[in-house]
Amino acid sequence: MDTENVKATLTIDAPAASVFAVLADPVTHSAIDGTGWVQESVDRVPLTEVGQIFRMDMYHPNHPNGDYQVVNKVELFDTARTIGWLTGYEKDDGDLEFGGWIWRYDLTPLGPSETGVTLTYDWTAVPPYVREYLQFPPFAPDHLANSLQHLSGLVPRTGEGANPVA
Repeated sequence: MDTENVKATLTIDAPAASVFAVLADPVTHSAIDGTGWVQESVDRVPLTEVGQIFRMDMYHPNHPNGDYQVVNKVELFDTARTIGWLTGYEKDDGDLEFGGWIWRYDLTPLGPSETGVTLTYDWTAVPPYVREYLQFPPFAPDHLANSLQHLSGLVPRTGEGANPVA
């Protein structure tokens, strides 16, 4: 694979601030997820700043325990423009370790009530030892597009439906 990221874009008939509000609420993340792996947000406080930590309960049939928990750290936060987080886990000693991949949403206002949303999953910073046991991306190609469709369904509407742009 030549690139170490995948992207999908969708136009949503809603202001960027409305789309961002849904993304900044960890409670909505299980409904946005296109894989079905995200089960529930452990932390229910809205995301407000870089460095903020939030946890998610997960399930994957190929995970050694099936059920597990991830720790996310907000890396990008520009209200109504960009939000992104690294995903990792809490080690036995309580320290947090992140795998090097990031989920990023970029919002582009296309008018007062229309927003272009690009979701990027980037694994450029994943170290070699993680690549030995995880394949990237670890989900089907349609995951990002599914996630954006789910996001679109959660955002309060100002017009008709959402229109795909990629």
